[in-house]
Amino acid sequence: MANGQWFPPDWPERIRALADGTLTPVAPKRAATVMLLKDAGGGPVVHMLRRRASMAFAGGAYAYPGGGVDPRDDDHHVRWAGPTRAWWAERLGVEETTAQAIVCAAVRETYEEAGVLLAGPTAESVVGDTTGDDWEADRAALVARETSFAEFLDRRGLVLRSDLLGAWTRWITPEFEPRRYDTWFFVAALPDGQRTRNASTEADRTVWIRPADAAASYDEGELLMMPPTIATLRQLLPYGTAAEALAAAPARDLAPVLARARLEDGEVVLSWPGHDEFTKHVPAGGGPA
Repeated sequence: MANGQWFPPDWPERIRALADGTLTPVAPKRAATVMLLKDAGGGPVVHMLRRRASMAFAGGAYAYPGGGVDPRDDDHHVRWAGPTRAWWAERLGVEETTAQAIVCAAVRETYEEAGVLLAGPTAESVVGDTTGDDWEADRAALVARETSFAEFLDRRGLVLRSDLLGAWTRWITPEFEPRRYDTWFFVAALPDGQRTRNASTEADRTVWIRPADAAASYDEGELLMMPPTIATLRQLLPYGTAAEALAAAPARDLAPVLARARLEDGEVVLSWPGHDEFTKHVPAGGGPA
């Protein structure tokens, strides 16, 4: 492997099936993930987790906190601060209920997997340390889906701080995958007084790492990543602080990135528009090259 690009072993077979019309794509589920940043000497660092090697999908690969939308994230009673649902609907290119669900998923999953909560008692404040036993009990209840995020906020007297998120990019799982997600990537800064921890059952390690260092380790084949992860890391390189990255988010293009597979000279060519580094050629009977 020349770099740390991760591919599922069954992709070649599924790509060929899609190309010859024998595979019907499944509908993607809504999801959100957050590139959590904090400033350090020499520039911002990003919080990443390593998926357990035992995971069937992307085992050993580095990713950001995130996951699928809980149907209850559509709840109209979510306590909200920051840009309105209508503003987010226009920014994300979806209707208002879906926009709320995606933003809720981003905040909820960051809390579930990293212990960081982008919410506060008022529209101008953020909670502090969330590592106590009572917070952990609430986090575990969210993970187990014993309570909804709206119920959690209500009971705590908190409002979701949508202004602490910046929508960054959108990637859709390729059509040949059996499990597909329509994922919005966000950026956020670690709130003062809070700290991350490995709260995910799917991760065996978490790190704060400079995007340039992570990208270099990927290029050397030392860190495994899927295309959206390394692509977004490279997009963070120009920014000298977390605030700069957040300020750049509103101008980011959110047109979805979707891999394409086509037959060409006896090969299946897999490509992501706008991301030539990920182009792969799948010979008849072979794996990605």
